[in-house]
Amino acid sequence: MAFTFATSIFAQKKADDIAKFNTETYDFGKIKQGVPATATFVVTNIGKEPLLIEAANPTCGCTISDYTKTAIAPGQTGTIHATFNAAAVSPIHKTLTVKFAGADDIKMINLAGEVLDPAAYDTWAANNKKDVKTEVKTETKVKDDKVKTETKTEATTTKVTKKNKKSGKKVEKTVVKS
Repeated sequence: MAFTFATSIFAQKKADDIAKFNTETYDFGKIKQGVPATATFVVTNIGKEPLLIEAANPTCGCTISDYTKTAIAPGQTGTIHATFNAAAVSPIHKTLTVKFAGADDIKMINLAGEVLDPAAYDTWAANNKKDVKTEVKTETKVKDDKVKTETKTEATTTKVTKKNKKSGKKVEKTVVKS
């Protein structure tokens, strides 16, 4: 009994117990060499205390990150933005390590996709118009208990509004331009 009491006092918090990501891997798909691409990860505080992101560090110099620097209240969300420079033609398999205050472990989030040289990308894009992610602008705004994401391409605009998990509501609207 004393052992159980002692271990419960010194129980370690795990990142998965206090934070949940909307996705742990962001797939850019095919991107053109020399055109930086940005991924936005939304993190929700699923704990009972304010959540603070201490660091979101890329594991290579080809990616830079920025993240919510203020405490995230329970049930609320913050963001981590990761911008990949796309300088070299290659598959994308990049990792960011995320450290939360009060958690004894780190969380890994990932970037995936493939960088194609401009000629190969243009050929691929001409043959795969529905899969092209170029000129995609995604903006994520977090306010109160809502996450608003707007994604724009030349042909469509998709707006997604998600409320927190307590309300369970999700609204999505797509406008197709002609």
